[in-house]
Formats: sequence, structure tokens, C-alpha cells
Amino acid sequence: MELHEVLLPGVGVRYEFGTRAGESMAVVARRTGEFDVVVYDRRDPDRPRETFRLDADEAEAVAQLLGAPRIAERIADLSREVPGLASGQVEVAPGSPYDGRTLGDTRARTRTGASVVALVRGEEVHASPGPEAVLAGGDVLVVIGTPEGIDAVTRLARDG
Repeated sequence: MELHEVLLPGVGVRYEFGTRAGESMAVVARRTGEFDVVVYDRRDPDRPRETFRLDADEAEAVAQLLGAPRIAERIADLSREVPGLASGQVEVAPGSPYDGRTLGDTRARTRTGASVVALVRGEEVHASPGPEAVLAGGDVLVVIGTPEGIDAVTRLARDG
């Protein structure tokens, strides 16, 4: 399947693709955290036939059902729009000082200036985890901030 990515300045990112059945579709990942799923008219590919707006929770549920969470990729795409902003993935290794402790215990944002915007555990993605989220070895933290801030979260997860 061919997927076309289009940056929409001030809005987000649109992913366009065609289905095997000949439908033209798009998913718009908005900066607000909402998503639009668009099905285009076959006779006029510039005119939407159907549009569905999903909030962040609904989009996460659909992503879980489809087995292809793309939160980290969406954040990486959006970070391209803001100079100096980066995203990264930080593993909480088994035996890390924070294995079995809460995200709040890390004080990551206060100590590094970077924010944890998702926690990935196996196939599950937890968007915007709260400070009460318990970390486990093998978890992956999706972090957004400066490159230096992301490096600091990496060191924090490793060394405490």
C-alpha cells in the first residue's frame, strides 16, 4: 500500500492512501490530538464522501483494534513543524531504578524539560500517561522536547 504524507502547517499531518477496493482515504492527525478519517468520492477525489472526527481516546481505541498504534510516528511528524522540537523513544530497561515505580517518581519533566507523551507496553499504547502510571522493564516512553532533554530522560531511565 502506498501512503502519502502531507504536512498541514498549523493543522497537523494528513496520511492519504487507496484501498484494494478502490476507495481513496485519508487520516488527518490534528495538532489538537483529534483525528479525521476521510473517505473521498470516487467520481471526485477532492470531495469527501464521509468524514469521521475522533477524539484522542477514540483514535487510541481504533489504533488498538487495528493493531498498528502510530502515536510515536505522529509526534515525530508534528515535531518537524516546530524548530528545535524533537521526539524520541526511551526504554525502561529491566532493573532500571524506575522499574516498578511511578512515572511521577522520575520527575522527568522537572528534571529534564522533556515530556513523556505516551507509554508503550507491548502492543498497548497509553497516551498521556499520568504521574501514577507504574513503569515496568521493557516499557518504551515516547518523549518530546529538545534533543538534550530526550538524552537526559534516557540517562534518567538508565541511571536514576
